[in-house]
Amino acid sequence: MTNTFQLTKSTDKVSKIAVAVLLVIFGVGFFAVGFDQGQIFSLVQGQQAYGQMYLHEMTHDMRHASGFPCH
Repeated sequence: MTNTFQLTKSTDKVSKIAVAVLLVIFGVGFFAVGFDQGQIFSLVQGQQAYGQMYLHEMTHDMRHASGFPCH
């Protein structure tokens, strides 16, 4: 006696969790590239982060290329 199992996989739906995770990643990335002036690192470094602006400096050219004015 043999048992056979048939697995079916639906490929026409995208998981709502996957969409939510991707939207969060997009939102954080959009903020980091377009608007961050030290806010993200200020959670760890405090007021010192506003003077150093690490993310701003790392994404400076990308900001200008994507049309965000930053100075």
